[in-house]
Amino acid sequence: MMKVIRAWIAVAFLLVLSGCQSSLMTKATHPTQPSAQESTVVFLRPSSFGGAIQSSVYDVTDGKTVFGGIVSSKTQVSMQLPAGDHLLMVIAENADFMNATLEPGKTYYVLVMPRIGVWKARFSLIPIHNDATAKYNIQSKQFADWKRDSQPVGKTPQADAWYLTNQADIDAKRVDYMKKWDVMDAAHKAELTLHAQDGI
Repeated sequence: MMKVIRAWIAVAFLLVLSGCQSSLMTKATHPTQPSAQESTVVFLRPSSFGGAIQSSVYDVTDGKTVFGGIVSSKTQVSMQLPAGDHLLMVIAENADFMNATLEPGKTYYVLVMPRIGVWKARFSLIPIHNDATAKYNIQSKQFADWKRDSQPVGKTPQADAWYLTNQADIDAKRVDYMKKWDVMDAAHKAELTLHAQDGI
């Protein structure tokens, strides 16, 4: 019974998110540049797959949820974060996580990758490395295409209001999916990690 209830909550959450996204984010001229004490993390979603469904991104380090923005198809969202170790999260039908170690003054890139879900598209966070031998890397033509095809967007006050309205559901989903993350094997978590040297 609880699974059915959670499924309906997820559907309602998605309908709210997909129905009002266009008014929540506004075009930005370029990703936010990092300060000397902070780092910038840029979430890229170049794919049009699952385009009707939006995903939202967060920093959930130490159990505190910081809302970064809503990443729709063909957009990118940047977050200014303190240097150090972080846990990042994306939410749509599911929640998914990624580790990141950030150096001050550097910019890091994360791929927001859609995949088929039960009701709608699900999303995962994929680190983009500063290593030409990595599958996803910032030296590749693919990465250049992703940046070109992803319009920078930023939050409006309405986006922050949306987050406050939905904060309880977002936190509940974070806690639920964190159980899976906590028991994930170390090798898999290592694949889902941005390293300090990945910044540029």
